[in-house]
Amino acid sequence: MTPSPPTGVFVPVPTFFKPASSSSSSLQPAVDVQTQIEHSIFLAKNGVRGLVLLGSTGEAIHMSRQERIDLISGVRKGLDKAGFPEYPIMAGTLVNSVDETLEWLEDSKKAGAQWGLVLAPGYFGAAASQEGLREWYDVVADKSPLPILIYNYPGVTNGVMVTPETYRILAQHPNIVGCKMSHAVVSWHNQVSLDPQIDHAKFRVYSGLGQQLGPIVIFDAAGVIDGLAAVYPRTVCSLMKLAETRPITDENLKRMKELQYTVSTAEEFIGKFGIVGIKEAVKRVTGYGTMEGGRLPIKGKLPEGEWEKWSETWERIQKMEDSLSEKDFK
Repeated sequence: MTPSPPTGVFVPVPTFFKPASSSSSSLQPAVDVQTQIEHSIFLAKNGVRGLVLLGSTGEAIHMSRQERIDLISGVRKGLDKAGFPEYPIMAGTLVNSVDETLEWLEDSKKAGAQWGLVLAPGYFGAAASQEGLREWYDVVADKSPLPILIYNYPGVTNGVMVTPETYRILAQHPNIVGCKMSHAVVSWHNQVSLDPQIDHAKFRVYSGLGQQLGPIVIFDAAGVIDGLAAVYPRTVCSLMKLAETRPITDENLKRMKELQYTVSTAEEFIGKFGIVGIKEAVKRVTGYGTMEGGRLPIKGKLPEGEWEKWSETWERIQKMEDSLSEKDFK
């Protein structure tokens, strides 16, 4: 049987780059594999169930083939050495060609990933019918050396939306083991998570938005693939642990509400500032990386004084993060 990813919180980790001043021989700052390893170990120690490398937040589309291979391979070896063998890693694919998607998946398998998170092909936007999407995923899944998850992010695919019916049909494929929905249609998350025609032990439903964690996991979603958890992993993972615990007691529900409010208010920052905001937050809070943003065209930092405008939000979530013990988030 094709293995499915575990339930829980995955982090779509940003790709760390060395300071631009240290990369004078290159057109762009070099990938900082060592910092990537250290941040990955930090997440593994603080309740995160797995990583997504080279997704949208990971800027895979800004990287060369060899850089992508070296990143996955480096993180896998670093986690193994740190005592996290077989730690779950999904690797993103962000291209539209079937052949190139399969090339990315083959590279990812050789480098040490266990699953491929395959972005829906959206170059032509609405011209991609649901039937066309289903056929595209069938072809990829038939040939993929890794089990794959469907990745629907309308914001980077010209508004392409994968419907609940399409998920139901594709979930029957033996090599398609889940999906990530990076949009705010909670009803579709719940419809797919509760669909009686889907084997939910095999096909796992994740949201890309931590502000939806409680509302979808209570109704049997597998978890989230969430950028805020790159900064405050204990808080997001504690919410996940409570949301998947059955039965739901009054005490747990009260605590879940507190955590969800804290997470949701902080997610407003993530939604507003994206990769640049996540990278600056990671640096300010955990010390990893730089505050130079991503590769062109999304380099740079937050506007002057912007971080301070969110001080109440940071104080609230930092207080929550500091109060949590291992029993809360593992």
